[in-house]
Amino acid sequence: MGAARTPRDRWVEEGLRALAEGGPDAVRVEVLAKRLGVTKGGFYGYFADRDALLTELLDTWERESTDEVLAQIEREGGDPKTKIQRAGLLTFSDELLPVDLAVRDWARRDPSVAERLRRVDNRRMELLREMIGTFCSDPAEVEARSLLAFCMTVARHTLAADHNGRSRLEVLQRAGDLILDRPPTV
Repeated sequence: MGAARTPRDRWVEEGLRALAEGGPDAVRVEVLAKRLGVTKGGFYGYFADRDALLTELLDTWERESTDEVLAQIEREGGDPKTKIQRAGLLTFSDELLPVDLAVRDWARRDPSVAERLRRVDNRRMELLREMIGTFCSDPAEVEARSLLAFCMTVARHTLAADHNGRSRLEVLQRAGDLILDRPPTV
């Protein structure tokens, strides 16, 4: 009786973890096998090579950060402003954010990854445009608010600025109120 193989999704999960921690250079078959406590031979039962795994990692990131997020916000419903907020929280959750940031960094050096990132970001912007368009009729303003919302959500994880006696959360909430045309919550 042979030993049970490490499931394919475990290789992908560990690959995503390595990608988030150290970028694509950290995704090495030998390292992943060691982290999984297995030999690297099982890897080749699922993937032709490392490049195939990297493609699968991008496919998984794209599916989880777009299709699954969109499906969840539709399932949970709510008004457009609630959907926007929920999409941001899901997309940039503790689980997805490190991979998203690693893909953004990787895209700076790899045109095919940059094209993938563009496709994902375009889907995210489309959701923002659609939702913001329900309460804002000026197309130029819809685009500006969508861009501000998206930039705020991505950049908040990389900025280290202080906020003159206000907490980061207070400033983010107020910025969200302005973008979503809500009365102040702070």
